[in-house]
Amino acid sequence: MEGKNLTSISECFLLGFSEQLEEQKPLFGSFLFMYLVTVAGNLLIILVIITDTQLHTPMYFFLANLSLADACFVSTTVPKMLANIQIQSQAISYSGCLLQLYFFMLFVMLEAFLLAVMAYDCYVAICHPLHYILIMSPGLCIFLVSASWIMNALHSLLHTLLMNSLSFCANHEIPHFFCDINPLLSLSCTDPFTNELVIFITGGLTGLICVLCLIISYTNVFSTILKIPSAQGKRKAFSTCSSHLSVVSLFFGTSFCVDFSSPSTHSAQKDTVASVMYTVVTPMLNPFIYSLRNQEIKSSLRKLIWVRKIHSP
Repeated sequence: MEGKNLTSISECFLLGFSEQLEEQKPLFGSFLFMYLVTVAGNLLIILVIITDTQLHTPMYFFLANLSLADACFVSTTVPKMLANIQIQSQAISYSGCLLQLYFFMLFVMLEAFLLAVMAYDCYVAICHPLHYILIMSPGLCIFLVSASWIMNALHSLLHTLLMNSLSFCANHEIPHFFCDINPLLSLSCTDPFTNELVIFITGGLTGLICVLCLIISYTNVFSTILKIPSAQGKRKAFSTCSSHLSVVSLFFGTSFCVDFSSPSTHSAQKDTVASVMYTVVTPMLNPFIYSLRNQEIKSSLRKLIWVRKIHSP
């Protein structure tokens, strides 16, 4: 089949979940609900952290950035899918597809980095409590977050430029609900060896750094918690990181299944379901996990609601 460079094609087609008209309305309603809950929940977490000065600590600074990343992450994919369902179209412009790919990769890797940074913060808080303020200085916190944004912006740009250099077959239907890297690679008529090699090296390296940070941090955390003599002390220490550990398990468990397997072994249906888990469900659940398990967030949220009630006419 003759290759045709996608730069000469004005649009691609996202096949999504189903072409059956009777299934479109339930899909639209479900994803609209999840999207609104996700954005509202994460913005509420950010508002609570900004308005309560008692939450102006490294842990909540990282959590606010994670909530911002979650809100942006879900906004990268879901609105376009909802718009396509609403107008009964599967089209997305080629430039829009590349833009979606760029921001998707930016926010998915940013979330991984922030979760690793939060694991390190948890390690310092539990294993070195007397030196916590000295170690987790404002300068270090800003550096860690800024470095995460910049590194992942460059990492995403690299993959987007490499994708733009490929030639694609006449069939430019993407078996996904957004422009992900593996479904796009599967449509290439040219050998995507360079792309796959860069994915393996950069994705493997960044993934390894994040996973090692998580493993080393939590190994030391659990070791320190087990040495605490009182049961109450153990519960209090574990509660500090339990919310974060739940989010880490949900995010990495689903994303690794998709992003670190060979494109030749991918099943479009399995990838789509797994992608929904870490692109939609995980960002939606994060605010609930942190607010329900975190007494400080719950207390600040109650104060915010109470202040609003007092000042309301």
